[in-house]
Amino acid sequence: MQRPQEEPLEPIIPTETDPPVKVPLAIEDWLAVILLAALALITFANVVVRYLTDQSFAWTEEISVFLLIVLTMAGGSLAFVRNHHIRIEIIADNGTPRRQRILGLISNACVLAFFVLLTVLSTRLVYDEFRFEETSPAIGVPTWWYSIWLPIFAAGITLRVLGSLIRLARSRPEAGQ
Repeated sequence: MQRPQEEPLEPIIPTETDPPVKVPLAIEDWLAVILLAALALITFANVVVRYLTDQSFAWTEEISVFLLIVLTMAGGSLAFVRNHHIRIEIIADNGTPRRQRILGLISNACVLAFFVLLTVLSTRLVYDEFRFEETSPAIGVPTWWYSIWLPIFAAGITLRVLGSLIRLARSRPEAGQ
């Protein structure tokens, strides 16, 4: 008895190409992979130790929160460059190409303003933590060691969004639209 011919499976990895960027997106890709692996290993180690000894590592929560923040910022950067960020698709993806471009420009300008503001305000936060010598509750290290990454990644996302905005502004809608 012959097996019926199966239909080929769709690829798991999207086949879309990344937009042309000066700084490779592989940086954020690999950073996200490494951070997620580190987060999984730290959490797994804490669970095993807690199960075997009824005590946990005090430092794992602080490190996990730090890793999640950096992972979120790296993922956010990728989402904006690849145009996979959250939006109301019925508004953003419908209509003429000219309308989509205008909405894209407005959206990217708002996101750019937000991340510029986040960069400035988080830099002030880090400076205050450094100036007042705040320390973390579990480990006792300076909190700015954790916080310094927020303005760095916010500035990185700002540059990525600026690049997306420039690419979108330089593009022209199709003729007659």
